[in-house]
Amino acid sequence: MSLKSSLTNFWSAFRAEFWSSFNLGVSLALCLVILTASTLPPAEAKDRARSYTRQLEFDYVGWTVDALLVKLGQAALDAPRLLDQDEQKQVVLTYIDLIREIDSTEFEIERIYADPKITDKPRALAPWQQKLGELRERNARLGPIAEQVMQGQIGAILEGLGLNLGGQTLPPTLYHVSPMPYALIISPRSVIRQENNISLLPDLTLDQMVELEKQVEVNTDYSALVVPIGGIGTYPTMVMSTSNLNWLPEVVAHEWIHNYLTLRPLGWNYETSPQLRTMNETTASLAGKEIGEALVRRFYPEIAPKPAPAVTPTPEMTKTATPPTPEPVRFDFNKEMRITRVGADQLLAEGKIEEAEAFMEARRQVFWENGYLIRKLNQAYFAFHGAYADVPGGGSAGSDPVGPAVVALRAQSASLAEFLNRISWMTSFEALQAALQ
Repeated sequence: MSLKSSLTNFWSAFRAEFWSSFNLGVSLALCLVILTASTLPPAEAKDRARSYTRQLEFDYVGWTVDALLVKLGQAALDAPRLLDQDEQKQVVLTYIDLIREIDSTEFEIERIYADPKITDKPRALAPWQQKLGELRERNARLGPIAEQVMQGQIGAILEGLGLNLGGQTLPPTLYHVSPMPYALIISPRSVIRQENNISLLPDLTLDQMVELEKQVEVNTDYSALVVPIGGIGTYPTMVMSTSNLNWLPEVVAHEWIHNYLTLRPLGWNYETSPQLRTMNETTASLAGKEIGEALVRRFYPEIAPKPAPAVTPTPEMTKTATPPTPEPVRFDFNKEMRITRVGADQLLAEGKIEEAEAFMEARRQVFWENGYLIRKLNQAYFAFHGAYADVPGGGSAGSDPVGPAVVALRAQSASLAEFLNRISWMTSFEALQAALQ
């Protein structure tokens, strides 16, 4: 072996070991930052609901320790390094098919439980439960490798977008698929504002959720709602299991953006005001979609959503004797939700709390009649969903100007990296407005 080859091999090994140690150090440091921030004692006024949730709250410290052990095991094996790009892609596709099969098997088990015609349920369930156990064992082996592959693919996209430092993403892209905790959202009845977000156990039943909401609302002057969530910006980030390969990289990127912002002023001030929370969530939503779409186009182009073909009118089309029958007007969810939010805000501003709540319930029934199964539509619903203000027409954010301002800043920025570099250092909505002017 030549001296040049020896030096090259030494440098490659040193660099790999350095970045492995560096990534682990950053990971541990970020864990401490996030866990410390998440355990700050909340203010007394908005902590009254905690007396009803303490036995139901999610253990983030335990989850993070377990997730880090999984990640350390993955790093030690480093299985993707032994696979070429096509083999890595096949690992993810096989994993997605496996999750799809697990979902369908769980659905079949639920169907058997619910079917009154099946009297011998243990016998009917036995083969399906055995199959589910085997599928979960396969997932326990394949899932961590698929996570590593997806982390590497997102890292490659971030590098191509200029969101790295010295060839490494900061923080490193680590996520772990897990049963997701629910979130109890607390808002004052007199105004739509998220006062608290309490993470609850992932196996709560619907009866437990409804009872918890009732206890909070009867014994405090708050509106309450338990909502499902798709991802949490812990470190490693927590992501729900899904068989939707278009959505998975989007949510992984969304939560990575939260970690990215945690190292900058916008993320530090997440809880400072509703405006800054909306700036954080809208930024993560915009960037997550952009990164996720770029990943799918590069690594899984066959499943990337295709743009609708443009229709060019022909002479025959323009000379049609009878005009085409107009399509029936479709229910526009975002438009109708904006109408609901604006109406509720107006009534609350006038001090008409009961009228606002009656209005939101009447509107919920309108959504139900049009196929949208919204269990509860109240101040807490809008306090949570309104922070994700990147949807066209305003949606749950109503006439809140914060989301459109974030979207406008992205449109003015030459690249995603420029946009994130600008907004991540802002500490107020006024700073965002000034940047636009």
